[in-house]
Amino acid sequence: MKLLTNYKMIITLKLKNLLILCVYLFASGVIYSQDSTFSLWPDEIPNALTINDYSEIEIIHDGQLKSTSKVSIPTLTLFLPHKNKSNGTAIVICPGGGYHHLAIDKEGYKIAKWLNTLGITAFVLKYRLPNDSIMTDKIIGPLQDAQEAIRFVRRNADNYHLDREKIGVLGFSAGGHLAATLSTHYEDQVYEADSISAKPDFSILIYPVISMKNSITHQGSRENLLGISPSQEIIDKYSNEEQVSASTPPTFIVHATDDKSVPVENSIYYYLKLKENNVPAELHLYEKGGHGFGLGKVDTSQFWTEDCAYWLKSRDFVTNSN
Repeated sequence: MKLLTNYKMIITLKLKNLLILCVYLFASGVIYSQDSTFSLWPDEIPNALTINDYSEIEIIHDGQLKSTSKVSIPTLTLFLPHKNKSNGTAIVICPGGGYHHLAIDKEGYKIAKWLNTLGITAFVLKYRLPNDSIMTDKIIGPLQDAQEAIRFVRRNADNYHLDREKIGVLGFSAGGHLAATLSTHYEDQVYEADSISAKPDFSILIYPVISMKNSITHQGSRENLLGISPSQEIIDKYSNEEQVSASTPPTFIVHATDDKSVPVENSIYYYLKLKENNVPAELHLYEKGGHGFGLGKVDTSQFWTEDCAYWLKSRDFVTNSN
């Protein structure tokens, strides 16, 4: 009996010490990047149709969500940097996947953790994938989610100790098209929104789909977003190189010349339009790297993150101490 009592005392002490340690770590900011996921639209989702047999398909490897498709309920997943490193900048991340699926780990969660090392608060956007079964107008569905994501971050800036003028967007591939669409269509009234601006303060586009024109578009992304036979008016509207203005936010672009999925001309033409409109822009082209290289491939595109970090510092979105 005495031995049992001693064991209970030891366990109690260990639990108490563990609790003290957790409190210390939390208070000192050692615990960070603890993600939480919440609904982007806590009430009614605009432009949504209800269908009972339509459900999201997740691909999970080793307990980690890698990819997801048939997304009908958009969410934001928050990644916080170390509290002593946080610099007030936030970025909404739009994973790619041809508007068919979302490469949410490689082009979402891993990117968020990298941004955390720069002191940036990251929000991974799981946006609705366009489908006539779940939307009255599938073309505007992703843009609605992207606009609301920026508005959400700006609306809740004080809660996360963020600067409302340092909220950007980062997109890969078709997610790059969404990020560029947001950067050029942020004033489009695609749902009943409050007065908070949906304009990103900067955009980062990685091997982005920019154009919907036959000559250079990614056909899968175009068909999934615009349909099989879109009108010329719709093609022009969502060819974002044609929508650039002097008000388009500063932009950092990365692409590989040997990209066989999304022609490099997408980035080149967008950059030229930015230059023509005197929008601060930086374009990095790699000879090799293909498509979908995420954080980079050795001996090809591995340095884009360093170049991007330098660009963010040059524009005061990241401090030199980070």
